Amino acid sequence: MVGGEVALEIRVLAKHGLGVREIARQVGVSRNTVRRYLREPEAGRYRGRVPQPGKLAAFEGYIATRVASALPEPLAASVLLRELRERGYEGGYTILKDFLQRLRQAVMPEPVVRFETAPGEQMQVDWASLRRGPDRLSVFVATLGWSRAAYVEFVTDERLETLLAAHERAFLAFGGVPKVVLYDNMRSVVLQRDCYGLGLHRYHPAFLDFARHCGLRPRLCQPYRPCTKGKVERFIRYLRGSLWVPLASRMATEGVVVDQAAANLAAGRWLREVANARVHATTGAVPAERLEQERAALQPVPPPYQGLVLRAEALQPPATQPIVGLQHPLAVYDALLAPAGVA
Repeated sequence: MVGGEVALEIRVLAKHGLGVREIARQVGVSRNTVRRYLREPEAGRYRGRVPQPGKLAAFEGYIATRVASALPEPLAASVLLRELRERGYEGGYTILKDFLQRLRQAVMPEPVVRFETAPGEQMQVDWASLRRGPDRLSVFVATLGWSRAAYVEFVTDERLETLLAAHERAFLAFGGVPKVVLYDNMRSVVLQRDCYGLGLHRYHPAFLDFARHCGLRPRLCQPYRPCTKGKVERFIRYLRGSLWVPLASRMATEGVVVDQAAANLAAGRWLREVANARVHATTGAVPAERLEQERAALQPVPPPYQGLVLRAEALQPPATQPIVGLQHPLAVYDALLAPAGVA
C-alpha cells in the first residue's frame, strides 16, 4: 500500500497538469495505482492504528468503583490485584498500578463547604500538643465561629480541671458564652460516642455539669473529619507558624526552653497585636472588631464553677506565690519576647 505522503505527491503532480504515465514514472508506482488514488480521494489517507482493548479494559469500571468507595483513603494496587485475579484478570501489576495513578489524578477531591454560624452561636475548641515527655506543653485553643476571635492558653496537661479552667478564662476574654461548643473526641469531654443511639453520646459527667452551669450545648464533630471544626484546626496551624515556631526557635538560640509562663506571655501579646488584629482571610474583617459585635449575642459569663473537688487549687494559682525558682530571670523573657513583625 502506498503511504500517505506518496498519495499526496500523486495528487499534487496531477494538479500541476502531469499525466498518469509521467506521474507514475516520477513517483515510481504503476499507472493503475496512480489512477486509483486520483479516482478515490480517501485512498491512501492514514487512519491510524485501531487500538485494541487491553487486558485491564474489562475491569476498569470495577476499579473506579472500588477506588471511589475507599475515598479519602487510597486503595493499594496489591489489594486490587488480588481482587482482580479472583475475577479473571490475567494482566500484570504494572499496568494496574499505572491505571490507578491516572485514576487518582483524575479524581477531584470532595469540595469543602464552609459552614458559617450566626453571632454568638458557636465556638470551636481543641488541644494541640507541642511537646511531650516530662517537660510537656500543650495549648488550648478556642475560636468563635462568627467573629473568628481566638483565645489561646498554654498548659502542662490536658486534664478535665485544666480544660474547664481554660474555658472559663476564654469566656472572660470573649465577654460571654456561646450557645454551642464543638469538640472532637477528647476523653475529658465524651466517654462513648453514640452510646444511646446515633448522635446521642455519653459525656463525662463533670463536663456535662459544667456545660449546664455555663448554659452551653456541647457538640461532637464527625470522626476523622477535621474539616468539621475547620475554623479551630486552621487557627492551630496558623498559631504554629506565626507564634510557636518563631518563639521556640528564637529562644533556642539563647539556650532557653519555652516554658508555660513564657509561652502565655508571648501568646497574650500575639493575640492582641497579631492574631485578633489582622484582617481575616475568610471574613475580610478584623476578628477583634467583629467580636465587639458578636459580644452582644453571647450569653452572660456565669460565676466560677464550683463542681470539682480541689477546684481552687486546680484553677486559681496562689496570688502570694513568690516568683522564685523560675528557669530563667524574667529579664531574659522580656528581651526574647520583643514584639515581632506581624505575620
